Amino acid sequence: MSLIAFTNAVVKAASFAQVHEWQAIKSTRRNRSHNTLHNKEEHSLMENQHTELTLRYGCNPHQKPARVYAKQGQLPFQVLNGAPGYINLLDALNSWQLVRELRQSLNLPAAASFKHVSPAGAALGLLLSDTLKQAYAVEDLELSPLASAYARARGADRQASYGDWAALSDIVDVPTARLISREVSDGVIAPGYEPEALEILRKKRKGSYIVLQIDPNYEPEEMETREVFGVTFEQKRNNITPSAEHLKDIPTRNKHLPESAQRDLILSLITLKYTQSNSICFAYDGQAIGIGAGGQSRIMCTRVAAAKAADWYLRLHPAALSLPFKASVKRQERVNAVDAYLREDLTPIEEKEWEQLFETVPPRLTSQEKEEWLSGLKGVSLGSDGFFPFRDNIDFAARYGVSYIVQPGASLRDEDVVTACDAYDIVMAMAGIRLFHH
Repeated sequence: MSLIAFTNAVVKAASFAQVHEWQAIKSTRRNRSHNTLHNKEEHSLMENQHTELTLRYGCNPHQKPARVYAKQGQLPFQVLNGAPGYINLLDALNSWQLVRELRQSLNLPAAASFKHVSPAGAALGLLLSDTLKQAYAVEDLELSPLASAYARARGADRQASYGDWAALSDIVDVPTARLISREVSDGVIAPGYEPEALEILRKKRKGSYIVLQIDPNYEPEEMETREVFGVTFEQKRNNITPSAEHLKDIPTRNKHLPESAQRDLILSLITLKYTQSNSICFAYDGQAIGIGAGGQSRIMCTRVAAAKAADWYLRLHPAALSLPFKASVKRQERVNAVDAYLREDLTPIEEKEWEQLFETVPPRLTSQEKEEWLSGLKGVSLGSDGFFPFRDNIDFAARYGVSYIVQPGASLRDEDVVTACDAYDIVMAMAGIRLFHH
């Protein structure tokens, strides 16, 4: 067995052990705290069920009035705390579907970090290495599998996740609530909350943090509608859930897809299903590490996703992990400072402001040092929501450690794309499904 295979096996075994251990702990906590949800609390939850919810405004403050409502029955969620807005609910309902499908397909706790109706990150509840804990600033926390999933989801792009909407596939436990409580976040959606976890979240943002509880058994009608400029659109809901079945058609010469790659490709497809199109997702080690969303050109999406993946990996560099910050520098300021440390386009004024954050101004990584470090990023999986019109996406992705690809196929230039994959020994699956999302 190779060292990589052995390491993957150990991590997988440890992750499953962690999940089972936390399931036992959570079961004990639920049994112990079940009686704390007295009639008053249950009555409060029932009061929060609505057929209609009036909102302060729509997408923008001048768009009044605004509301959400159920055509039949009640809304599938309860407001346990705070007052959700229009965009909050768009984020909540899209992100919930994403983590629910990750849970269903991959049988692990899942989390997503959403901003403006696209994921900044999505991940599974796998064990974090000490390096990832440090990079995600969670080395001082107790982490359950669910908390690990959210730490990974938010850690993919910590700048984009600033002020995010969190989505969690499982009942929120105390470690996850504690992690969320110290991040800048607008709200959270989950199928339930441990009593202590709910109390932690209710105290966030001076009591205004938005907490939604979704009915995990809710399924909408098969047909869905939306209105644009007075015209009503209707279509069958996109209820295809990407799975291993969509990885069987492999036209490339290299056809070996290890389990870890299958997991990451499925994760990328489910993430793309709820990302504004066009979109590309780089995934690695059970999490998205770079998402290129909402681009008119597929190659531009690939470049954006690759740049984010490179930034993610550079943040794991020992130099980036050991910057000598002054004690007064706050959590998010450190996130921004690491980004500035890796950039090469700061203005002289920016540079001067950045230098004020450190006890001693750290030497910057050279271009050669960055290239050498990035050469260690290998085994990355890439998903695409639409076919590749040209081979340039493959050529570019290969520079950033991509070894596995899944895309719909059916382009006039599929043969050129397969040839490009063969040149880099990349495995590519044709999923046969397009996942545009608007």
